[in-house]
Amino acid sequence: MSISAALVKELRERTGSGMMECKKALVETNGDIEAAIELMRKTGLAKADKKANRVAAEGQVAISVSADGKTAAVVEVNSETDFVSKGDEFGHFAQSIADAVVANNPADLDALLAMEVDGETINTRRQALVAKIGENIQVRRFARLETDGVFGVYRHGVRIGVLVEMQGGDEALAKDIAMHIAASRPLCVSEEQVDPELVAKEREIFKAQAMESGKPAEIAEKMVEGRIRKYLSEITLLGQPFVKNPDQTVGQLLKEAGASVSQFVRMEVGEGIEKQETDFAAEVMAQVKGS
Repeated sequence: MSISAALVKELRERTGSGMMECKKALVETNGDIEAAIELMRKTGLAKADKKANRVAAEGQVAISVSADGKTAAVVEVNSETDFVSKGDEFGHFAQSIADAVVANNPADLDALLAMEVDGETINTRRQALVAKIGENIQVRRFARLETDGVFGVYRHGVRIGVLVEMQGGDEALAKDIAMHIAASRPLCVSEEQVDPELVAKEREIFKAQAMESGKPAEIAEKMVEGRIRKYLSEITLLGQPFVKNPDQTVGQLLKEAGASVSQFVRMEVGEGIEKQETDFAAEVMAQVKGS
């Protein structure tokens, strides 16, 4: 049957899909636009399943804060390429997820994917985006914080996002602390929060190095303790030199302001994901041969 341009246009507006894909779906469903939408959703699910095993190590970190400033969320959403992650549609999708986390407080990632936004679950929207863009897209992780103090919020481009919960001080100081965390990558707030096993492991390494130096045992022990103190200052927020004024530590800055950091979350796109090294020219040739 003949499919009118107006019908194709309507389906494109409702699904966001390409013209040829819309026309094909309408032909297969004899011009029934609702059936075409359902067919395209099923096709999108199949495409999403096929792409699910492809490495998605690019993407965006999105942040949302409630209107009253007492709840905040940060999420990481991944794509296969940097090009896709910089697109407006991908950015809007990531931001909508952060907003949904603030509003609904999901228990875990499965609960998040099952939440509805504008009448569709987040996972259904993800699958539709996979079908439209042609890349594996994954919602990787999220964190949601609540406070009776203030939040510091900082996003460096689209790849790094930081939330800081602070008591005392003001939003300007909290943002400065968030910027510092983005740049300096502390593992935790204070020495008390450092894993004892991590300290013990570093102590053994420093001890072996000190003994190899040939120093007397008591001198070697002092060397070890000095290196441990330096190590702890490097990995804890309070011990690090403040990026805007390296002459004082973050701990000293907070003390002067009568403020304290309760917790923080720092997310960077692709942390811990093993990226595939690809030869682009070889990949293109393989596709040419396959076609």
